[in-house]
Amino acid sequence: MKKLLSITPSEIPTAKLHGYLLGAVGPRPIAFASTIDENGRPNLSPFSFFNVFSANPPIMIFSPARRVRDNTTKHTLENVLKTKEVVINIVNYDMVQQMSLSSTEYKEGENEFLKAGLTMLRSDIVKPFRVAESPVQFECKVIKVEALGIEGGAGNLVFSEVVKIHVDESILDASGGIDQHKIDQVARMGGNWYSRANMGMFEVPKPLSSLGIGIDNIPEEIRLSSVLTGNDLGMLGNVEHIPTSEEIKEFIGANVTIRSILSGDNKEELHKKAQEFLHNNEVHSAWKVLLANK
Repeated sequence: MKKLLSITPSEIPTAKLHGYLLGAVGPRPIAFASTIDENGRPNLSPFSFFNVFSANPPIMIFSPARRVRDNTTKHTLENVLKTKEVVINIVNYDMVQQMSLSSTEYKEGENEFLKAGLTMLRSDIVKPFRVAESPVQFECKVIKVEALGIEGGAGNLVFSEVVKIHVDESILDASGGIDQHKIDQVARMGGNWYSRANMGMFEVPKPLSSLGIGIDNIPEEIRLSSVLTGNDLGMLGNVEHIPTSEEIKEFIGANVTIRSILSGDNKEELHKKAQEFLHNNEVHSAWKVLLANK
């Protein structure tokens, strides 16, 4: 017989309880929620307390919880309370790193579309922008917000009625339905773990607790690379600072392969080498390669 750890929620810290809940309940779909504030400034943030609950009327609910550490509320919650509109974008594997980067707690008014390198697409009915890279986008009117508590960790159920749906035709099957292989969705697990619906689990480190530089601060020739993907740029944007010239010089001096590529003046090969480092989660090494010819 298995040995069970039995827990009474009121007897453990909220942060620890939060970890048990998220570690046990998964994979959880992700609502990539786009809102605007009362001044029309865009905001973009992912939430894994989310699902669809009704087709007639079409209702989705997601929950921006109060922060456990200091009981503050998130910009998304403040925006939907004031403007009563949201776009819920579905997240696929091709954009998961950029989605993760957008969850960094940038200051109020900062545009996470720009920080995460995602494309703002005007909606047809509501004011918040859609994420052009998302395979399915739901324009929604917020019909009510129900607070589940007033302490840190308490959820706020945002009841969102779908008023228009946009589907990338490339993910449709022959009968016009959504092909579950082509949509290639991802979902949240516990900690840093995600699940890829058609492949299994993989790990995406959370954004830095300090502010990452964001994709908008990556030099243009790197940002517009024909080799590097959105995921690659998302990883590059999730660093607090780029390597110094001394660090780059030391790295190149110890790497014969990089020196050989530099001597051939082949930018594409240089970006491919940087991509190899990114695929091995060696982000700072990738930066040193990309900045080697500066």
